[in-house]
Amino acid sequence: MKINKLLLLALLLLPIALMFLINESVSLESKDIKDEVVNVYTSRHYDADELLYDEFTKETGIKVNIISGKGSALIERLKAEGINSPGDILFTVDAGNLSNFQKQGFLQPIQSEKIKKIVPKELRGENDEWVAVAKRARVIFFNPELVSEAEIKDINYEDLKNDIWNDRIVIRSSSNMYNQSLVASLISNLGIDETEKWAKKLVENFSRKPQGNDRSQIMAVANKEASIAIANTYYIGIMLSGKGGEEQLEAAKKVKIAFPNQKNRGTHINISGGGILKHAPNKENAEKFLEFLLSEKAQSHIVNNTFEYPVLGTVKPHPIINNFGEFKMDKTSVADFGKFNPDAVKLMDRVNWQ
Repeated sequence: MKINKLLLLALLLLPIALMFLINESVSLESKDIKDEVVNVYTSRHYDADELLYDEFTKETGIKVNIISGKGSALIERLKAEGINSPGDILFTVDAGNLSNFQKQGFLQPIQSEKIKKIVPKELRGENDEWVAVAKRARVIFFNPELVSEAEIKDINYEDLKNDIWNDRIVIRSSSNMYNQSLVASLISNLGIDETEKWAKKLVENFSRKPQGNDRSQIMAVANKEASIAIANTYYIGIMLSGKGGEEQLEAAKKVKIAFPNQKNRGTHINISGGGILKHAPNKENAEKFLEFLLSEKAQSHIVNNTFEYPVLGTVKPHPIINNFGEFKMDKTSVADFGKFNPDAVKLMDRVNWQ
């Protein structure tokens, strides 16, 4: 009788024991899965990035999950997700965009000393909450048939306010973050009053109302609709590589580059970059991902597919970009582009930069 009671008790306890073991197994399985993923929120639109993510997985065994969208959409998503957000990494373009995410409290300081050793202070956000992964220069493209050597030699951004450039300049709209960051960098260096005077004269020198993207500005210069354009260097790489089509390739061959401010602070530099999201469930994997993006292998992949400049000094730019030569880069902190963005936007509105 006693044996039967013990058997009955064992049978009653068996489901509970099995449930405990199953739950423990699920818990461990969940932990294993959690440790093997990194969730990347990105507004970058380069197909080549997919190959980069695959290479990271091959090296580390960590699966990369991509959530892509425009910056504004990602911000709304993060707001809705709150502390339950699965996001680990923000990977996007322009220091102004990264600063915007930081201002809204979506990022946390990066602790990795390896990352800080690679990325100089001027290419990091405040409190090291984001870092550059690649650089892009915003330069002057000119048509040598319309611009003399004397006009373009030793040119500065500040010179674009001069009467000599009246009705000769094309640039995209003030809503473009690249232009907002350029103006923010000028505010950082010249102050608001001087920058506003400059911007007012610059707008008066436009040959047309701002329209289209950076490649549209380069095309306009190639087609002699304007003498000079302000645009990012990596666009000329895309065009000269043939990735933009035959028309863009032929247009790119007709223009040259002038790197502004070579006798003083250097040419304006912006970035692609990343940061660790505030509630990252896979923070360790997130830091590994950023470290990977700054490795020689990843840096070479980035510059050879997006035509940006590397952050890592041991990696050279794509040959197309490298052919334009070395130049002095402005070391104004990219964090200032976010700091002065509100001032830049208001200033551009006041001078009727459409």
